[in-house]
Amino acid sequence: MSTPTSDVLIIGGGVAGLTLALEVADHLSVTLVRPALDDQGASRWAQGGIAAVLSPEDDLDAHVRDTLIAGDGLCDEDAVRFTVTHGPDAIQWLIDNGVPFTPDPDPSASYPYHLTREGGHNARRIIHADDATGRAVVDTLYQKVSAHPNIIQRSDLTILHLISDTAGHCVGAKGVDQQHHQQALFAKHTVLATGGASGLYRHTTTPSPSSGEGMIMAAELGANLMNLEFQQFHPTCLFDPEGPAFLISEAVRGEGGYLLNEAGHRFMPDIDPRAELAPRDVVARAIDAQIQQSTQGHVWLDISHLGETAIRSHFPTILAHCISRGIDITRQPIPVVPAAHYSCGGVATDHHGATHVPNLYAIGETAYTGLHGANRMASNSLLECLVYARSCAKHLLSQAKHPQAQAEGLPSTLLDATQSPEQQKHSLSLAALNKIRNEMRSVMSQYVSIVRSHQGLCTARDKLTEFETQLDELDGRRIHPESVRLQQALWLAQLTVLAALQRKESRGLHYTTDWPERQHNATASLLSLSQLSPRAMA
Repeated sequence: MSTPTSDVLIIGGGVAGLTLALEVADHLSVTLVRPALDDQGASRWAQGGIAAVLSPEDDLDAHVRDTLIAGDGLCDEDAVRFTVTHGPDAIQWLIDNGVPFTPDPDPSASYPYHLTREGGHNARRIIHADDATGRAVVDTLYQKVSAHPNIIQRSDLTILHLISDTAGHCVGAKGVDQQHHQQALFAKHTVLATGGASGLYRHTTTPSPSSGEGMIMAAELGANLMNLEFQQFHPTCLFDPEGPAFLISEAVRGEGGYLLNEAGHRFMPDIDPRAELAPRDVVARAIDAQIQQSTQGHVWLDISHLGETAIRSHFPTILAHCISRGIDITRQPIPVVPAAHYSCGGVATDHHGATHVPNLYAIGETAYTGLHGANRMASNSLLECLVYARSCAKHLLSQAKHPQAQAEGLPSTLLDATQSPEQQKHSLSLAALNKIRNEMRSVMSQYVSIVRSHQGLCTARDKLTEFETQLDELDGRRIHPESVRLQQALWLAQLTVLAALQRKESRGLHYTTDWPERQHNATASLLSLSQLSPRAMA
């Protein structure tokens, strides 16, 4: 038997996790597990903004239509309509909570806040806080979370596993503190808001991206994973081999930026009538093709023609970072490359964030809601975080009216919150683990990236199996926390390869040279952890 330590356990402190915590904390006790450093995760680094129908010149059907087109035939239309319909209320909730969105400088504008346009959108519907929207939203919500008496924050724990009872219900999670002491947190409801899987790749748009650990934790309890093969690469990450990962917002192209190749030619109008405003999968493949044909390893993104005043007004964060790296974007083009940015697949959920595992929920990038299909449209990500966190909150509050039975039959090993003598003595070379992780990222970047082939995917499959063998030799029992996290990353990488091998077509973010055409009546992929076997991977 176990006694819940809180009504709701939230794992992850980005926009989705913070929103959910605030929406339920007036009525339910909350434990929020989040990183000690605010720069971890993806939410804080989101630049462009949040898509929603806010202008009188825009309409819900247009946003739905644009999203379906970008999703390349694999969106769940019900999920799209659900998200788009609830978008305006979610934005108003942020405004009411004090998020400092950028006002429209035109006093006669039909909407008081400035709206920009990004790839795939046929209207200006991106509300933003300059070019640091994620930071503004996270900072605002975090201040309120920190002041709420019913929210207990834990920044000292790394969650490694979820806990289930003998009936298969999720009853909490187990992790370790900085001294590797085990701790179990029990709750009536557990919510994963752990982010995506961009960390499986070598080049990313955020400095500390997750590698899908939350997805695998859910899969270990029996949750389904969907559409893992659709990993979005943002077309424009700053090409800066000696510096930190840094995203160049899609809004730069939305405001009129041009993509130029090595010869200085603007190439996107030759490829797509939407030019730089084509969906991200189209732009990323076009840039990748130009890089393969050049010697400089990147293309150029030029906004100098917009003028210094406009650049300083719209993109102060990007301007400041680039200047710190020796690039004055008011006079020089920006060197950019595609980088792993967003996971369109994840843990399968319904409109409330509920998974197939009772009392387990997933929201934000770690979830698959059906909104994104084969390709996420720009700025629909934070919208999804907000809408589904608020929907999940409403559902949890309604569930609180119905008493639940206590968990039964918990294994005693999961209740042990002390460090074992074996773990105290265990010493493992973190350098050896990091070597395997870096090799995994290189393999994923080489073979499971923007352009794929059957042979390349098979090579990736074999190499990932070799890495797991190497991990077995280092820490066969997965005693060290970093061994557990690396195992989870390797499992998700293998499932991603399996999903890509099973899709015999090119669609959205999955492009393979062996099957360049789309199939008719294609469906979302569905995988479980049990499929990871030599026979399944063959």
